[in-house]
Amino acid sequence: MQRYKLTIEYDGTQFVGWQRQANGLSVQEAVEAALERISGELRVVHAAGRTDAGVHARGQVAHVDLAREWRGDRLRDALNAHLKPAPVAVVTAEKAPPDFEARFSATARHYVYRILNRRAPPTLERDHVWHIARALDTPAMQAAAELLVGKHDFSTFRAAECQANSPVRTLDRLDVVRSGDRIEIHASARSFLHTQVRSIVGSLEHIGSAKWNGADLQAALDARDRARCGTVAPARGLFLMRVDY
Repeated sequence: MQRYKLTIEYDGTQFVGWQRQANGLSVQEAVEAALERISGELRVVHAAGRTDAGVHARGQVAHVDLAREWRGDRLRDALNAHLKPAPVAVVTAEKAPPDFEARFSATARHYVYRILNRRAPPTLERDHVWHIARALDTPAMQAAAELLVGKHDFSTFRAAECQANSPVRTLDRLDVVRSGDRIEIHASARSFLHTQVRSIVGSLEHIGSAKWNGADLQAALDARDRARCGTVAPARGLFLMRVDY
């Protein structure tokens, strides 16, 4: 068996998420079906992150074991030919050592959440941004974001169905960057809890729209209570940008 590392890009709009589910098409299912068509092998593709329904990826990473040995570029091109017309593309395929694990070997994951902050609604990007018509105070959002950087118990920002053993995570980066009417929130950590980024973004929106102040966010974090979380931001604005190893 040869293990392969795949870097995958996808538009999550039409998918139920990365992981196979009974209620619709997943990205995992689309990639596994393409693999079966080119190799005749039924293989499980393991990803670095199980993105939710509607979440997109620029740099999802996965691994798979195949009996046949492939040149990386040929495996990539064959998969992409069979992934059409699904909005999924294998950007790179390369041989990996047998102990490489897309999920457990990762040292950092990098997400970006995109907000369109203007009165007019989006057209071309409507499935790829959270549209917020009221003006947001991005300096206040950035100041509040700094309260969440570091090692904390993020129970408040963790979905009830999260299966992680511990709510404690170390957030290495949380930056709010505005360019005109577009706001990007950059979040980096070794690992994240289920819906952690979207939960944090929704709470930062409360800061930007003056519903909360920094003390309110700190109190929500300290409460370690999911009921104290702000509105969870919609999935469509979230992108998994890169996974480091």
